[in-house]
Amino acid sequence: MSGSSPVRVTVFDYGAGNLHSLVKAIEAGGAVVRVETDPAAAMRDTDALVLPGVGAFAPAAERLAPGREAMREALLNGLPALGICLGMQLLFDASDEGPGDGLGLVPGRVAKLRAQRVPQIGWNQLNGVRDPLLQAAALDVAYYANSYVGRPTTEGETFVTAWSEHEGDRFPASVRLANVIGTQFHPEKSSARGVAFVRAFLAFVSSVRDTMESTA
Repeated sequence: MSGSSPVRVTVFDYGAGNLHSLVKAIEAGGAVVRVETDPAAAMRDTDALVLPGVGAFAPAAERLAPGREAMREALLNGLPALGICLGMQLLFDASDEGPGDGLGLVPGRVAKLRAQRVPQIGWNQLNGVRDPLLQAAALDVAYYANSYVGRPTTEGETFVTAWSEHEGDRFPASVRLANVIGTQFHPEKSSARGVAFVRAFLAFVSSVRDTMESTA
């Protein structure tokens, strides 16, 4: 990463499970990681926000609710973010998995996979990849562990940067809105190329920070 100091990353903890492997993957990229349970505090004193892939939509949305508008505004104003699995689903409006509001950054709703084998667990192909960070990591196969996927509206499809398919059901593998990136797959579990993607994201965060500092 460029820059004179390590990138500061805040992982928002929904209180749903072990974040150890994700935190280790980010730290391995040279970042300083803080885990935060307060959604409003998660945007303070940080260069990037990570919404992890552990948990279910309803309890995560409930934990997000007190700081939802503040988080949405910070992301719309350019704070880099990476949403993984459930974290990507929280970028949508709502979910069939349970009640609660997502961040509403990607128009659409989260719904269950239309497949016999659910959850989808294992490796799957990425198609139509057009996110430069995924391309930089040459990430074309990734590890999934999910029962639900984002179903974007026609408008929302403009934010989709890669697709995957499970038993004939095509769904967004990744989305992007300015500095906000979502991956339905788990990059921290996607072998060397997944780690390369995490590093590419951190390098991107560093460049955003450097640009903001130079124009301040």
